[in-house]
Amino acid sequence: MTDAYIYDAIRTPRGKGRKDGALHEVTSARLSAFTLNTLKERNNLEGHAVEDVIWGNVTQVMEQGGCLARAAVLASDLDESIPGLAINRFCASGLEAVNLAANQIKGGAGDGYIAGGVEMMGRVAMGSDGAAMAVDPQLAMGSYFVPQGISADIIATEYGFNRDEADAYAVESQNRAAAAWADNRFGKSVITVKDQNGLTILDRDEYMRPQTDMQSLGSLKPAFKEMGEVMPGFDTVALMKYPHLEAINHIHHAGNSSGIVDGSAAVLVGNKDFGEKWGLTPRARIRANTKIGTDPTINLTGPVPVTEKILRENGMEIGDIDLFEVNEAFASVVLRFMQAFDVDHAKVNVNGGAIAMGHPLGATGAMILGTLLDEMERTDKKIGLATLCVAAGMGSATILERV
Repeated sequence: MTDAYIYDAIRTPRGKGRKDGALHEVTSARLSAFTLNTLKERNNLEGHAVEDVIWGNVTQVMEQGGCLARAAVLASDLDESIPGLAINRFCASGLEAVNLAANQIKGGAGDGYIAGGVEMMGRVAMGSDGAAMAVDPQLAMGSYFVPQGISADIIATEYGFNRDEADAYAVESQNRAAAAWADNRFGKSVITVKDQNGLTILDRDEYMRPQTDMQSLGSLKPAFKEMGEVMPGFDTVALMKYPHLEAINHIHHAGNSSGIVDGSAAVLVGNKDFGEKWGLTPRARIRANTKIGTDPTINLTGPVPVTEKILRENGMEIGDIDLFEVNEAFASVVLRFMQAFDVDHAKVNVNGGAIAMGHPLGATGAMILGTLLDEMERTDKKIGLATLCVAAGMGSATILERV
């Protein structure tokens, strides 16, 4: 099979996902188009340069519906002969877009692709598209459905993580993100979003709270305790599934969970011929990628079994991986990953993550892949792994090898 390489990876800064956020007035299609245009210009692409644009976005309604990928192409300076494919694997959509592109190239279906995603969470609210798993009573009961925040608290309860551990992890994420920005570690990939007059809209992650400490987090109330205990009683549903747990320990809140933000990211993927045609040098080979289904109730544990799967399928061990990016959907997700593999935190999310900078659902997977590659180059590391937990019980993972 043909090798698939990453030639470039970019992202916008993450804007606060609310009405006073810097990116709030930019539509999903326009931010996507801006990202596509920047990638095109940076790599001097012309005409039918790529086979397709594979674009992840999770809440596929209103301005993010109707095959947003094609709308983004038409709103951009890319040739109209390039089609677009909108995909949704929840939080892993951006990474899955890259994986699909890589697999198409490996199979001989085109020389080059643009893959990535977008999510304007301040404009199109998370959950506004509905979900069969949540609204179909038969499916909800049969799958023991609970919201993700409850799932994160189930992980904490099942694997023994307390509030202080989760808060300490969150503080470290903020500190690492602040240090990374101070050291310009995102300078290669973060693009400045400008308006039609060329004026800067946003050039830095807006959600960060570098002043966060244990005391400030300690004042926050658990975000999902009432939902679990009082409203529809999701704790009761969880305990029906996991009767060995006496009660759910609610440790998560806004400070140790991922932030609601707006943002976009794009990755240029191609084979060797693609690079030679456009005069580009490959930065990394996409060595492997895979996905898996997991327990839909505790549903955020996917990074563990999907990592086990990708290592097994490629004859590798956890010690073969130099750096990890594990999406910080909730603190317990990453704590469980490090516990399961006995991985040193010094190798995981070394520049902070979604707790500090935010989680624009459809774009995050492509973002963390770019962050991983930048850090592998900065520290001269050979092998890296990016992985995300996925709603409804799934996991996605990709292994990069520098070339």
